Amino acid sequence: MDRRELLKMIAVLTGGVVIGGEVFLSGCKSGGKADAGFTTDHIALLDEVGETIIPATNTPGAKAVKIGEFMKLIVNDCYTEAQQTAFIAGIGQLEEACKKMHSKSFMDCTAGQRHDFLVSLEKEAKPFNEAISEKEKPARDEARKTMKEYDFVAAPRHYYTMMKQLTLWGYFTSKEGATMALRHVAVPGKYDGSYPYKKGDRAWAE
Repeated sequence: MDRRELLKMIAVLTGGVVIGGEVFLSGCKSGGKADAGFTTDHIALLDEVGETIIPATNTPGAKAVKIGEFMKLIVNDCYTEAQQTAFIAGIGQLEEACKKMHSKSFMDCTAGQRHDFLVSLEKEAKPFNEAISEKEKPARDEARKTMKEYDFVAAPRHYYTMMKQLTLWGYFTSKEGATMALRHVAVPGKYDGSYPYKKGDRAWAE
């Protein structure tokens, strides 16, 4: 699976454009700050958010691939300044929302409480992102007409959506995600449309 196909998959899974994706594909020159302001506490929190999205089972979870550091890298290198500001602010908003729901910080919640909380954010994010997508539609359609779709810079999405996108992105481009969560072909091979698939099989990482 190449980078463009992976980003398309993430867009489908999260219901919209992958923030930072168009800049990543063009070389990550976003015009954003070199340091968006991440702290060690931010990284630790993002590791746990990522682990709740992709928990360890018989394969490593998101925390094992240092997903918090990956989020920091992409936000610093591929997000615009507006996207960076929204993401960092979102970390604080996540904590506030969690305290409102569970009367404690995300880090102090049980695995079940963390899961339920992120499910609530998923529901909250859907109409938020749909409203932004609708507002951006004319400009995006125009960019497609002029074959400059990857010059179009999307507005920040809901903070949880950006965290989820980066979790999927970082995990499935990591060695662990590409070779254990996805089935990896180590050598080139031809496409075989008749290759047998069994229910529960993992996807291929090409």
